[in-house]
Amino acid sequence: METINIHEAKTQLSRLVERAARGEPFIIAKAGKPMVKVVPIEQPPEGEKRRLGFLAGQIRVPDDFDRMAGDEIEKLFGE
Repeated sequence: METINIHEAKTQLSRLVERAARGEPFIIAKAGKPMVKVVPIEQPPEGEKRRLGFLAGQIRVPDDFDRMAGDEIEKLFGE
């Protein structure tokens, strides 16, 4: 993986971001010391939509969720 010094990264930021977005990660170094790794953000394939409710039935929200710890919260903020 290519290492680029921070000065070059500042002057070539647009070009480097495009490279990373195409799947070419790189490391930015300061004074020769690696500081960060730049990688593309994973996107769902085009046409694929995020699924709502994919955890249905796996998570249970208590009926009193909106009232949980109400007494403690009230004490924190006074009456």
